Amino acid sequence: MTQARGIRAFLIQNRKSKIQNRIGWFSGAFLITTCLIPTIIPRPVLGAERLTLSYGLLERSVSVQSLEDYARTGKIDDELAAYFQYTPKERLEQIKQVLLTPIPLNAVQVSQFLYTPIGERLLENLATVIEGETRATGLYGIRAALILAAAEPEGLTLLNVLRKFPSSRLSINLARALQLANLAQSFLNQTQQAIALIQKEANQEATTASPESISNTINLLQPGSYQWQKQTINLNDQSRDRIYPADIYLPQVSQPRPVIVISHGLGSDRTSFVYLAEYLASYGFVVAVPEHPGSNAQQLQALLSGRAANITSPREFIDRPLDVRYLLDELARRSRSEPAFRGRFNLEQVGVIGQSFGGYTALALAGAPINFSQIQQSCPPPQDTLNVSLLLQCLTAELSLPEEYDLSDSRIKAAIAINPINSIVLGKDSLSQIKIPVMIVSSSNDTAAPALPEQIQPFTWLTTTNKYLALISGGTHFSTIAESPNSVIPVPEQVIGPNPALAQRYVKFLSLPFFQSYVANQSSYLTYLNADYINRISQQPLPLSLVRSLNLKTDNTSLLKVTADIETEGTLRSVKNSFFEKSTTLLESFEVPCGTLLCRRP
Repeated sequence: MTQARGIRAFLIQNRKSKIQNRIGWFSGAFLITTCLIPTIIPRPVLGAERLTLSYGLLERSVSVQSLEDYARTGKIDDELAAYFQYTPKERLEQIKQVLLTPIPLNAVQVSQFLYTPIGERLLENLATVIEGETRATGLYGIRAALILAAAEPEGLTLLNVLRKFPSSRLSINLARALQLANLAQSFLNQTQQAIALIQKEANQEATTASPESISNTINLLQPGSYQWQKQTINLNDQSRDRIYPADIYLPQVSQPRPVIVISHGLGSDRTSFVYLAEYLASYGFVVAVPEHPGSNAQQLQALLSGRAANITSPREFIDRPLDVRYLLDELARRSRSEPAFRGRFNLEQVGVIGQSFGGYTALALAGAPINFSQIQQSCPPPQDTLNVSLLLQCLTAELSLPEEYDLSDSRIKAAIAINPINSIVLGKDSLSQIKIPVMIVSSSNDTAAPALPEQIQPFTWLTTTNKYLALISGGTHFSTIAESPNSVIPVPEQVIGPNPALAQRYVKFLSLPFFQSYVANQSSYLTYLNADYINRISQQPLPLSLVRSLNLKTDNTSLLKVTADIETEGTLRSVKNSFFEKSTTLLESFEVPCGTLLCRRP
């Protein structure tokens, strides 16, 4: 597993549970929502004795001891039986797993993350759902319980969190949980509509594609014919006090070759896309892979070990593109002075590809300046945002810079952004300034950089002639990232998603013809960049779609409004009203004695 998987899974694993897999509002609101976040504040209370679900005047509660007995022995006492009789057998097993499955983080790592601005913001959001006997035991109690639970021999399990919560009563605000659930459902529905539009557009483009024969095309599954060598160089940009390594993959040819730069994501390193670097090098590209020192695996390790205070610095939004610019300058210098590199690089033909934070890096280098006007208007993000990446993007609000900060590089002729974060830090005004060919790759099940606001909608903002949107249906934020020997935090398979090897093959199939066409000027490779060919290579369980245009306005309804609409106070009010009648009916439908999970107050 890669470092990138670790940190981003830690940020969003709680959001990964799908709304449609409801265990029931009673257990689901807590058993899934509480699996993530942590302060160490010892209190005289040993732990929560009862777990209460409340909706206005209605309350249902269950003994934590009953939950523990069930989790450890499978025993269902009278108190649990009142609820579990309505629960399918497979759900009962899932509840047991949720209670006992540890998250692989120790107390120091949990504490370090939760004291970062992003960690504290997530705690604030969680505290609107989970409440103690006092306001202080909400946010601070959650943090204390999670840190103390992580210090237990069994690790950070939900059951240990309940046992360490510094209040005898832990309450789930069901009305608030339902608000968030409905927001998530609305967001999911809008995303599914957008995905359906993309697939429909892809099919239409496939039927109207040029009838060029692909019978004689090369087999993209196979590596190319070029031999290559890897060399690691160390760079020292004294103007920024920035020291970092870069791996250079050199095809064994005498003439200068086009250069492709790969930019890794947050908490990752230069090994995350080795599979792609080796593949492109085998087709004759020089591949340069820098490691961004302020947002790499070492930064994550420093945070979790207490040697860093934040996940990353706001300056990283500037330093990452400058890392690439300095790398290209250094390659030019070495090609003049070092025999091993002399005459090996064509630095007038450069492409860039990046994932997540690296996707932002690629778009900035392609010509999209940081949009400080948008940042000032949109940051901090709404408390109810379902887009975790906004917490990272809004770090840029701390930067003291001019209205525009141009991080582009004219040597770059084409860019690919995989799961990029960009909706606030770049936005429509900035993306519309890109003039070179761009491909955005999106994953439908991405919960770190959600597909609709971070890739699908931004694709419509591009005005460049040659633009592509590739959608991996069923893919996640981690599907395209290879396993790394330097992993710090393992990621559950359900978070990684199905068949990541297939998603990584798609990255090869998309990037090679794109860079051959727009960087190496081999127009014959355009044959591969059409919806018909992509439909032919698409496979389950991750079908792939490719479009060159998209209109999100259908039947006088704009899907582009989704982000603003679902995050407004007015929507929250309507959500609350729409769910009140449903939830009251649901809660009152169970006539069971008080003292049980579904206890009905007089």
